[in-house]
Amino acid sequence: MVGTFLGLLVLVVIASFFWDEPLRRDMEERMNASLKGYSVLLPRAHFNLIGMSVDLTNLTVRQQAHPEPPVAVFPKLHASLQWRELARLHLVADFLFDGPRIYVNLPQLEREIEDPTPVKDKGWQQALEQIYPFKINLLRVRNGEVTYIDTDPKRPLKVTGLAIRADNIRNIHSRDHVYPSPVHAEGTIFGTGRGALDGHADFLAEPFPGFHALVRLQQVPLDYFRPMVARSNLTLKGGVLDTDGEVEHSPKVTLLHLKNLTISNLRADFVHTAATAAEERAKEETVKRAAKKSSNRPGTLLKVDEFQLARSDIGFVNEAKSPAYRVFVEPVDLTITNLSNHFSEGPAVARASGKFMGSGPATATARFRPDTEGADFDLKVSIEKTDLTTMNNLLRAYGKFDVVAGTFSFYTELQIAKGQITGYVKTLFADMKVYDKRQDADKSFFRKAYEAIVGGVAKLLENRPRAEVATVADISGRVDNPRSNTWQVIGRLIENAFFHAILPGFDREISSPRKTPTPRARTP
Repeated sequence: MVGTFLGLLVLVVIASFFWDEPLRRDMEERMNASLKGYSVLLPRAHFNLIGMSVDLTNLTVRQQAHPEPPVAVFPKLHASLQWRELARLHLVADFLFDGPRIYVNLPQLEREIEDPTPVKDKGWQQALEQIYPFKINLLRVRNGEVTYIDTDPKRPLKVTGLAIRADNIRNIHSRDHVYPSPVHAEGTIFGTGRGALDGHADFLAEPFPGFHALVRLQQVPLDYFRPMVARSNLTLKGGVLDTDGEVEHSPKVTLLHLKNLTISNLRADFVHTAATAAEERAKEETVKRAAKKSSNRPGTLLKVDEFQLARSDIGFVNEAKSPAYRVFVEPVDLTITNLSNHFSEGPAVARASGKFMGSGPATATARFRPDTEGADFDLKVSIEKTDLTTMNNLLRAYGKFDVVAGTFSFYTELQIAKGQITGYVKTLFADMKVYDKRQDADKSFFRKAYEAIVGGVAKLLENRPRAEVATVADISGRVDNPRSNTWQVIGRLIENAFFHAILPGFDREISSPRKTPTPRARTP
């Protein structure tokens, strides 16, 4: 009797192998029929009758527009009954993805973005359902890997050792803010960073699944984002990110609430060029529209309790001038508290300190409210005794001269509310020496004469007891566009009011972001 049973069992096992090829072929055809814009190749499938399970080997997914490389390879996919639920008379499935590799490059991503078919209509869920006849209730990923290649193949954005567990997927439809399926995910980010997510999801929410989770990121290197941010005229070097908070996203709610967000040891420059000037303006308008769309939007809350930028170097490079110049603050430490997109959350407060051009002690404080009818903030900046020789490229670009000695100080207090700007900008030069025979020996006669005249004008304007040149400009009036957002206005004030106010002894108008009235300059 036992021998007969064992014999039948062996026959069943042997017979199951004869089913594999028809099973593989049929499954591959049905998965391809379900997908839009993608195709699958299934080299091997095996059905285990005794365990009622299916094993797929090297299942490969390709984007039809850019088939190489494959966007996904699943070395082993195991689907079976979830026996724990079977005891409760629930016929549901347990899916295990062992060692999956997801790979996307820039052309593939751009194609996906351009495709008018939304992701939810691509047929991914239907394709998974072709693998196993029962609905997925437990989904596990073990030792996964996700890679994105932008423009530089040597700098892949890669998450390794990815582990995911999502349970109770086939739940009933739930009320808003109710997520019955527990989810856990963790992995290594870009080789040295770590990330973890713990929360719950509603996989049946329409038109897309919703989730709420706690998120932790530690020591994530930012240098890998260099190719991506370069398209926004930003250059990055170094920098690591740490943050923790909560995120919720569903058809009716979007929440991103970070308790703290810290970036340290970063060098970042915004690079302005003549060739990209028009593109920069277009991007500025895009940012403006996005800020207006998210500001005070019901159902959307973006909030950072505390943002810190520590031990970093932040600069502006202007390659549209001749010569090109870079102005920067290094090291800089910045803290912003209560940063939010909702007016009801109260004002955000920013405090920064550092050294302007790596030389002059600098401090700044700001208090600003989320945009309602335009920029609304108070700003105070102080820069003291910066070595003027560190600014020579800037002086050459705007005044066609340089210096061999002197210090530069800058002070401003500005308030903007309801489209009205008030305040002042003050520049102070001390012990400035423009012309030096030894340094300028190789310059032309006309260059020497010009710098000698500049130096003479500065001497005439000096406050004799202190050997200082000071210029103060009062600023008041309407901003050009009362609906400009806070960051646009601050950026233009820095670009215009600061750079056009630094040259002493010349009748230069300060162009703040407004049309009228013109500020008046005076020398004390």
